Amino acid sequence: MDKREGCRCGIQSVAVLLQNANFKGFLTGRIYQGPIKAVCVPGLNCYSCPGAVGACPIGSLQATLGGASFKLPYYVLGLLVFFGALLGRAICGFLCPFGFLQDLLHRIPLPTALRRVRERLTHPFKGDAALRKLKYVVLLLMVVVLPICIKLTPTFCEYLCPSGTLAGLFLMANDGALREAAGGLFAWKLAVLLALLLVAVLIFRPFCKSLCPLGAFYAPFNRFALLRMEVDADACVGCGACASACKMGVDPAKSPNHSECIRCGACMSVCEQDALRYCVSCSTSRSMSSSDMPPQRR
Repeated sequence: MDKREGCRCGIQSVAVLLQNANFKGFLTGRIYQGPIKAVCVPGLNCYSCPGAVGACPIGSLQATLGGASFKLPYYVLGLLVFFGALLGRAICGFLCPFGFLQDLLHRIPLPTALRRVRERLTHPFKGDAALRKLKYVVLLLMVVVLPICIKLTPTFCEYLCPSGTLAGLFLMANDGALREAAGGLFAWKLAVLLALLLVAVLIFRPFCKSLCPLGAFYAPFNRFALLRMEVDADACVGCGACASACKMGVDPAKSPNHSECIRCGACMSVCEQDALRYCVSCSTSRSMSSSDMPPQRR
């Protein structure tokens, strides 16, 4: 792990601790209900997690849309737009607890054969583009349409959310009645969680790439968020090292503000020319279009 990745890991750790600062909740199994629980956190962190001190924006969005009487979620949407306009998908790369869990799983050392499989799956594979579009379907269908149509049913939380399943496991560890009440629906969600965690060992952030509605919401903001990336057209030599290093399948030299970029900084770590950098508003950006790119070295 290089210095930049170590720094990101440290920020992720602090973000997880701050969003789950009710530490005694993990021992007692009681959900924090204090005043700050009404404030949405920027990442995917279940309201029902016994350590959570804030609300999940996706859960809050569904609760408002799918209430007994329909209400426009001005507060939740306003916060989401604020987070997106400020950081874009850097939230996914630095502040999301479930994203951090996937990062840790992907760092697990593997035998040579499985390591080769992981390397092949690092970059886009057949069907990858179609899978990435699923998160937009999940956002539209499971977070917006179905909760509006089926009142009091937060569809994403109830049928898919892996963060919610983790929260359920923490609660069940302290409550025998919950363990006894767990039925087929929880078994389904547990299977989804386990599948995602296993796949995350081989594929970098599979949930973020294909299923996360929060990532789908933040994705368009990458192009005009306050925090962006730029490429120095004079410094870049078109070596392709940044594209090879990107585990989100982006070519940063051509598309530094691609909707799939989570701002992890892996591309900057391998760029020997220091041609890639973070920038605020990028008013003096010298980023290149594909037509400006020098030919890649072989």
